[in-house]
Amino acid sequence: MKKMTAILLGAGGRAVLAYAPYAKLYPQDLEFVAVAEPIAERRESFVQEFNIPSENVFTDWEQVFERPRLADIAIICTQDRLHYKPAMKALAHGYHVLLEKPMSPEPLECIELELAAKKNDRLLTICHVLRYTNFWHAIKQTITDGRIGDVVSIQMNENVGYHHIAHSFVRGSWNNSETTSPMILAKSCHDMDILSWLMDQECTKVSSFGSLTHFTLDNAPEGSTERCLDGCAVESSCPYSAIKLYMQDRKWLSSIEVTENGLVQALKEGKFGRCVYRCDNNVVDHQVVNLEFMNKSTATFSMCGFTHDISRGIQIMGTKGEIRGYMGESAFTVYNFLTREQNEVKVRANASGHGGGDEGIMRSFLQEARHYNGSQSLTSAENSVRSHLIAFAAEESRLNGGRPIDLKEFRAHLLRNQ
Repeated sequence: MKKMTAILLGAGGRAVLAYAPYAKLYPQDLEFVAVAEPIAERRESFVQEFNIPSENVFTDWEQVFERPRLADIAIICTQDRLHYKPAMKALAHGYHVLLEKPMSPEPLECIELELAAKKNDRLLTICHVLRYTNFWHAIKQTITDGRIGDVVSIQMNENVGYHHIAHSFVRGSWNNSETTSPMILAKSCHDMDILSWLMDQECTKVSSFGSLTHFTLDNAPEGSTERCLDGCAVESSCPYSAIKLYMQDRKWLSSIEVTENGLVQALKEGKFGRCVYRCDNNVVDHQVVNLEFMNKSTATFSMCGFTHDISRGIQIMGTKGEIRGYMGESAFTVYNFLTREQNEVKVRANASGHGGGDEGIMRSFLQEARHYNGSQSLTSAENSVRSHLIAFAAEESRLNGGRPIDLKEFRAHLLRNQ
């Protein structure tokens, strides 16, 4: 079996924690031979860990494409608004590409990426990692086997977690749609993808409601300060306190760029020490989406940041039975209307991130790239554009008072304005 070689563009958290570890676990399958990363500490750490030769170390992704093709594949984990250009360049240079979601915050760029993959006859796989988990694969197989008949409706919940929304979507890198992506795309395009996959029908209409309700200056408690370490009078009673989150339970500490002066200085000076009511965030903290599909089946999705856990739950209602599942427990139940039997299905949990999806997508992508014959991957650009357009349409609806959006007209409008 041929070992695949890879270049990495963007050595941030998702790259280093989710995808790069595969090369350590299975060195016979994958070797990193080049990296491009503007932040020196991240770049140097990756170079040392993966023994990247000095001539293949770059500070900017554009420098990579000034050279002949360096590897078999390109793994692109740059920030959301830096996905499109390097992906287009990589496809044109002959790389098979694994691209972190979202494809792009611009809907037309997503369509152009799909077309570029076809034009260059290259594999473009989007990191919708949930499809590669044992949990979602088992649910999909249960539907395919006909155990609940035809799917009529799906209800899906995404519990973001109060600590996760404060860290990533209020203080952190995905807090402002102007610089990254709207919440429905940055966080919940996974869910739009899963709904589209499970339903296996073209989505025809979308409507959505949601807003930024809590994390605003108007809700700042009396006595609060710009930063949690500024002697804030209400810090001890605030569940979103940076002291609690990073200095006491330390759950999200690994995501902070701690300076040489230490954590305290980082919280005094950096973005993660800010009061959650005094940040530059604008993404929603809760949102609901309604979907109608070609066969008139429906789905509802609810995302909320005000939950104690980080999890996903689902209820799938069919003509002959029902599925209810909870990803966090790696289990779901199947209820048969005829026999009235209820069977629990326990799936094997995987230690890698996203319930095993991070490792699963790497294994699948490498296999498909190694034996590429023009076929599409499970989360190909073609498949992902469908779910991305659902997310874009949901945001369009939300910004226009929940007005229903016709997906066919929405895509046609994008292409007319190309």
